[in-house]
Amino acid sequence: MHAPILVVDDEADLVTTYERLLRRQGWRVVSAGSRHAGLLAVEAQPLSLVIADIRLPDGTGLDIVKAARSLAEPLPVLVATGMALPEARQAALAAGASAFLTKPFATDAFTRLVRELTARP
Repeated sequence: MHAPILVVDDEADLVTTYERLLRRQGWRVVSAGSRHAGLLAVEAQPLSLVIADIRLPDGTGLDIVKAARSLAEPLPVLVATGMALPEARQAALAAGASAFLTKPFATDAFTRLVRELTARP
């Protein structure tokens, strides 16, 4: 069985949507609603993928990207955010994000990215 996917987002409805979509694909999901909880979760257990928002109530999700990418075995990170600015995309990729998705997004685009990112060795 694969390690779970971590979702870090403070919007409870969106977390529920992520969980539903990911579970349909056979993934176990853990979630965190803040930067602090996300950082703890990245270090607490093996994960297959991290999905993080940029804007979190206690800071930036880019810190989670950096933490996930700095592990002994770096994790792929999908940044999914409502910030559709080119600067947000550049900042996410510079922090080490594997992919960037603007909310709202198409379900098929999301599931395709998850498959691609979790298929990498």
